[in-house]
Amino acid sequence: MEQSPVVKTPEPVQGVRRFLLPFIVITIMVLGKLIGNNTPHEALKLFGIKVDFIIFGAALVMIALKEKHHIEPHLIAVPALGIELAHHLYMGTDLLGHMTHNGYEEPLQLSNIGGLLLGFALMAACYERSEQGDWLPAILPDDWKGPAVLLCFVTVLSVFLDNIAAAMIGGVIAKKVFHGRLTVGFLAAIVACSNAGGAPSVVGDTTTTMMWIAGASPLDVLHAGVGTLGALLVVVPFAARQQDKHQRIQKDPEGAKSFWDTKWSYLAVVVWALGGCIAANVLFDFPAIGVWVGLIIGGFHVGFANLPFKAIGREQLKGAIFILALMATASLMPVKELPAASWPVTMGHGFVSAVFDNIPLTKLCLQQDGYDWGLLAFAVGFGGSMTWFGSSAGVALCNEFEQGKNLFAWLRQGWFIPVGYVLGFLLMVGTMGWQPHNLKKPANTSATMVVAPGH
Repeated sequence: MEQSPVVKTPEPVQGVRRFLLPFIVITIMVLGKLIGNNTPHEALKLFGIKVDFIIFGAALVMIALKEKHHIEPHLIAVPALGIELAHHLYMGTDLLGHMTHNGYEEPLQLSNIGGLLLGFALMAACYERSEQGDWLPAILPDDWKGPAVLLCFVTVLSVFLDNIAAAMIGGVIAKKVFHGRLTVGFLAAIVACSNAGGAPSVVGDTTTTMMWIAGASPLDVLHAGVGTLGALLVVVPFAARQQDKHQRIQKDPEGAKSFWDTKWSYLAVVVWALGGCIAANVLFDFPAIGVWVGLIIGGFHVGFANLPFKAIGREQLKGAIFILALMATASLMPVKELPAASWPVTMGHGFVSAVFDNIPLTKLCLQQDGYDWGLLAFAVGFGGSMTWFGSSAGVALCNEFEQGKNLFAWLRQGWFIPVGYVLGFLLMVGTMGWQPHNLKKPANTSATMVVAPGH
């Protein structure tokens, strides 16, 4: 794929980020503890807004602008977590009680998500090595229906495979059949379709997997497929015609592979990982263990030396740290002050997720509880497609296709995504109604962690 120019950060700036920034954050945490003096305090406010929300919001705004300042996301999320911890140390929050509450729920959930993120990265690399999708170019139609079929393929693939992997595989195929000439709108559509397919599946998106871990049944998010169908009726034809007008599909029948050329041993690894994920969640409420056990079992099919462990590189580790730090920060938010769950609020979450990462937003909603989880899955999943940085799939794809990082081009050429979102969401509400319910874990459990009054 096309490589983006490397922006070299000056050594003095690197020194600040590596040494001075952690020192400043640790110092702030120590000062918070000393000033608090183990005495409960009211939460700090600025212009009537609690500092918790200001810290969280400022971090997300900086993440949205990270490309302009060449700051890696984890170097924003980790300090934000440190400053949020400093605020709670000042207030006298029982942080140890927060971590050990309800059977160490918080650290277990974080380790679960971290294990899934890295496991899915390896699983996606195994799927790519299986070459199972290489037969698709040979059967794609020659006109605008060709890119339309490709987008539908990405949607279906993301139901069974992580949406990041589905978007990346779609990008690989699109680059090949369109000779690298992709519109920003079509890149946006690939992301939208991967997120749309993941919404009704508990293994198709990190946000739905989080709901599954928290106690939602796979059936609780299944009706998000109604929204997916409504959104695709808008996104697919407009995006496909836009791409066809820009560059007609170019196939290579002589070099195309058939379905039977699949490397079945690598595909078996994917099947073992997915089966383990489902089994471990049902038996132990810890799907990450099942994914890795499945990968280990699958390693006997291909040989452990042939497993693509390089797929879990520095960038994947940084991405996992970034997401886990944001989730940990979100767990410290005063969720009682968020708007009560309702379908208009849920619809608003979709637009919020386009600007603020949808994983910590989902974490806040899970703490609050009482949502229609299918509506929420569609909102935070598909809604993040409205900007390139609103979902992990968008960030991953645009790391390979630099033209997608033009926010204004994404909004202008991908105008059909917000239209599809509104149509899909209203279709869900109109046909399925609002079906909220609490999960098996008590709502607002994090409220017990704070000992300071007024928080």
